[in-house]
Amino acid sequence: MTKDGGGADLIPGLGDLPGKPSPGGRSGAGGRGAPQKRAKTPKKGARRPAGELPVARVAVDMSLPHLDRPFDYLVPAELDAKAVPGCRVRVRFAGQLVDGFLLERVAESGHDGKLLYLERVTSPEPVLTPEVAALAREVANRYAGTFADVLRLAVPPRHARVEAEPAPAPGGGPPDDGAPRGIGAWSEYPAGASFLSALADGRAPRAVWTALPGLDWAAAIARAVGVTLRAGRGALVVVADGRDVARVDAALKEELGEGRHVALTAELGPAERYRRWLAVLRGSARAVVGTRAAMFAPVADLGLVVLWDDGDDVHAEPHAPYPHPREVLALRAHRTGAAALIGGFTRTTDATQLVESGWAHALAADRQRVRAAMPRVRYAGEDAQLARDAAARTARLPNLAFEAARSALQDGPVLVQVPRRGYVPGIACGRCRTPARCAACQGPLSLPSSHAAPHCRWCGRIAGDWHCPECGFFQVRAVVVGAKRTAEELGRAFPGVPVRTSGRDAVLECVGPERALVISTPGAEPPAEGGYTAALLLDGWVLLGRPDLRAGEETLRRWMNAAALVRAQGPVVVAAEGSLPPVQALVRWDPITYAERELAERREVGFPPAVRMASLTGTPAAVREVLADARLPEGAEVLGPVPVPQAPGPQAAGPQAAGAQAGAEAQERERALIRVPRAAGHALARALKEAQGVRSARKAAETVRVEIDPLELI
Repeated sequence: MTKDGGGADLIPGLGDLPGKPSPGGRSGAGGRGAPQKRAKTPKKGARRPAGELPVARVAVDMSLPHLDRPFDYLVPAELDAKAVPGCRVRVRFAGQLVDGFLLERVAESGHDGKLLYLERVTSPEPVLTPEVAALAREVANRYAGTFADVLRLAVPPRHARVEAEPAPAPGGGPPDDGAPRGIGAWSEYPAGASFLSALADGRAPRAVWTALPGLDWAAAIARAVGVTLRAGRGALVVVADGRDVARVDAALKEELGEGRHVALTAELGPAERYRRWLAVLRGSARAVVGTRAAMFAPVADLGLVVLWDDGDDVHAEPHAPYPHPREVLALRAHRTGAAALIGGFTRTTDATQLVESGWAHALAADRQRVRAAMPRVRYAGEDAQLARDAAARTARLPNLAFEAARSALQDGPVLVQVPRRGYVPGIACGRCRTPARCAACQGPLSLPSSHAAPHCRWCGRIAGDWHCPECGFFQVRAVVVGAKRTAEELGRAFPGVPVRTSGRDAVLECVGPERALVISTPGAEPPAEGGYTAALLLDGWVLLGRPDLRAGEETLRRWMNAAALVRAQGPVVVAAEGSLPPVQALVRWDPITYAERELAERREVGFPPAVRMASLTGTPAAVREVLADARLPEGAEVLGPVPVPQAPGPQAAGPQAAGAQAGAEAQERERALIRVPRAAGHALARALKEAQGVRSARKAAETVRVEIDPLELI
């Protein structure tokens, strides 16, 4: 590292960096006329470099963009056997001891200066495989992040006690000793047999799978994993949440037997999760199913990657550099020559982009089979219904939905999807409809129950004496009704019928075949034994009215995920305007045409995924500094910056409130969007990373959050 390299001299203690002469030291001969010094005899106990491959290249755990590169260190002779590629080490960096990963060992360093020694090997376990290291570097470049940030997502924290445990025996040979099995649910798809045949032959088919409603998607995934393992390769399955992990885990146990796969979830705890992760690393398990963190699992000889329900926002990684499993698994499949399967009951525009680009092929059933498996979907406000019930268009539970539920309850459970949780999350003046706000912080007021006083959703204050500031009226009305209030209303409408709720507070795993009303928020719908007899999708305007580019796409995904739990030809009633494209796509059960149309419209107006887009969020000065330093690719278009609304939250009242408010205004944040053609995506990420590196070298105090292809644009 030279003195003018990347501004690194701004770091305190730079003289202790590897490849840099120590402070006050001299390199080479002294000045003119300086007496020649005899070589010093090494002191007893001095460290000596290893005899073979004495130089270690280390990825230091530093997230500074201008230091995002490996550094060379000497391997002392006493650590020669332990310092293996992929192990964890401790090194001295900028005068401090920091963690790192040893990437490789080489015979010589490209730097002429003095190298420091490795301080110690934390663990000789090679936890960072070459395949995962190369993937992490590509992901960092793709998302304008740092290698260290990606490694924090890829490699779990170490547990010494777990590492010291004896490695479990491998799970044995291929399932059923390679005996052939049928194709199961894949027979419902014209290309299903050829997809499994390609997996069995060791080829790498890539497919975007639109699953049929009612079929066991977990069993279909397990069958594809079983075929891959029988071909001698590993498999990786990524799903949205722990409930889906449990379903796929059970299906894999039935398909593969015990000991051939592991499930990775955050609920396991750090020790158990690390134990299972080591089982994959050491080859004891050849298949993995888990949530988004499992996308970096070190599966040996990877032959298949599977992503289920790629449109679920739970897949979005909240930590820098914010990689999405769809992109990571696609990169991984491309790098390793593995097959890829991206599936769901609906299809996202991102998956449609993969099909249109030729990277993947569509895997779907023909229309005749879809019609036989789909439920019968009707929307509130049909002409015939309005002729009988004029209030059906505006009623929250129109007569059509009420009659469908009453008839279906005779045969089994009925699912009711409500977009909002709680009792009454939004209230307004009963006379003039002015939204009810907290007098202390101006936060929205809500009702937690039928007998409770209004309280603020931001600061929690009780507003028992609230009155409308516009007209002085004291009574309130509900603006939005939550799941708890819906359960209360339906319980009175259907006396004697059990009412069960499933949401964030308590998610039901499953329900039995007996008659019951199951009130659920989107994403928490429990499967029913034998399927639901009917489903009611209420308050569609709440989902469709969100100010989000993906509102229609996300609404259709939530509706179809719920309707797919209904028995074939069972009634589904959606409370939404029937002329809207998402409603029509649900009625026809045709998410493919909707996704293709949505992608075509976004291509016309220049929105993702038809283009690549980056968002910069920070203080106004910091955002403008990044834009000024970034050498954006040709054709880049900068949108903004525009102010970012402050996140809602509790605010203090009293004498200190003014000072706190002034500080908040001083930290006003702005957001800028940069749009480029898809072909220039890598150039955009590189330009933003270089600009972040320049600010990092200057030791800029204000940070800028950089997201490539952010999930939310508005």
